[in-house]
Amino acid sequence: MVQKYISILIALIAISFAPGDVTVVIKEWDVPAGAFPHDPAVGHDGALWYTGQRANTIGRVDPKTGQVKEYQLKTPDSGPHGLVPDKKGNIWYTGNYKAHIGKLDPTTGEVTVYPMPNPRAGDPHTPIFDHNGILWFTVQKGNFVGKLDPESGVVTLREVPTANCRPYGIVVDSKGTPFFCEFNSNKLASIEPETMEIAEYVLPEGARPRRLTVAPDDMIYYTDYARGYLGRLDPATGTVVEWPSPGGTRSRPYGIAATADGSIWYSESGVEPNTVVMFDPATTEFRTWPIPSGGGVVRHMVATPEGNLYLACSGVNKVGVVQVK
Repeated sequence: MVQKYISILIALIAISFAPGDVTVVIKEWDVPAGAFPHDPAVGHDGALWYTGQRANTIGRVDPKTGQVKEYQLKTPDSGPHGLVPDKKGNIWYTGNYKAHIGKLDPTTGEVTVYPMPNPRAGDPHTPIFDHNGILWFTVQKGNFVGKLDPESGVVTLREVPTANCRPYGIVVDSKGTPFFCEFNSNKLASIEPETMEIAEYVLPEGARPRRLTVAPDDMIYYTDYARGYLGRLDPATGTVVEWPSPGGTRSRPYGIAATADGSIWYSESGVEPNTVVMFDPATTEFRTWPIPSGGGVVRHMVATPEGNLYLACSGVNKVGVVQVK
């Protein structure tokens, strides 16, 4: 295990649209050189965790102090991509380059590896836990969705019906049903937890959903990376509603998260600087803030219980927190 400590506050910006309205403060920190932070996660103690995809590390940032600690992974060049904590505080990640799911115990630095059972499942992508402690994940190029039982270590895969659809972002709704994006098609999909039967939902022609989030009312919001839209799927009816993103048709909406108050937050990766966008479903109004460092593509974001957002800014080698007041 390699440990490094860096405490650098890179940028601070506060913008308020009107008295009593939303105020946003964005803080960013450098992570060790060459890390290429891909995805963030919220630790149970409030820490900001991230995958250092190019450095083969998992990193932890203390948002109060900016202190960074890195854990070196034991499989060389494993390409850690997505990550998520379990209830015991372990950090699970997808070994995107080396066809496995990994579990890091932060107290010891020990890493346990769970290989994919099919050689075609070479690039596990995004992980998420359901309410029963089962880890679900997407396999992009392999065209699978899978689940891993942490108690038995058994990995089960299900191929997605649409060929070459590239399963990408994945979330779990309040009923315990996983939903995921088919990035190379104009579809979202859900998977029944017991039978692993997949149901697909067709979006408007040309849509390319990359990431998605579940609102408190179980509506599924997604970012349409190709067309520059924010979309909403009602899984009960299959109804889809779209709104043009403020940055326009080439804004490339990407990372997205919902906060407990029902607000939808996402980043536009195709504008410079990248932006953080808030959408209010009640009024259908958008508000936009620039990311101080430029962002360098925010591939994923996650919401904290307090209603803040954690970002991984890959291209500028930083992580950040969006404090919402």
